[in-house]
Amino acid sequence: MNFSMSRSPADFLQHVIGKPVIVKLNSGIEYRGTLTCLDSFMNIAMEGTQEYVDGALKNSYGDAFIRGNNVQYISEIEV
Repeated sequence: MNFSMSRSPADFLQHVIGKPVIVKLNSGIEYRGTLTCLDSFMNIAMEGTQEYVDGALKNSYGDAFIRGNNVQYISEIEV
């Protein structure tokens, strides 16, 4: 689903809870999985998480928790 530019970031975040996302960290590492929840500090909980470094799969995790101050962006994965 393409989100209109007139929608707020909070609307986007509510929209992607329970959906597959890419979370890119400031370090460049990407985590792909299902966004299960986040809080007002952008701390993130994910399920079925895979870690990608330089585009290559490095690890797979069941659950992952990411501290919000490390997050560069969150992007929905279109399926």
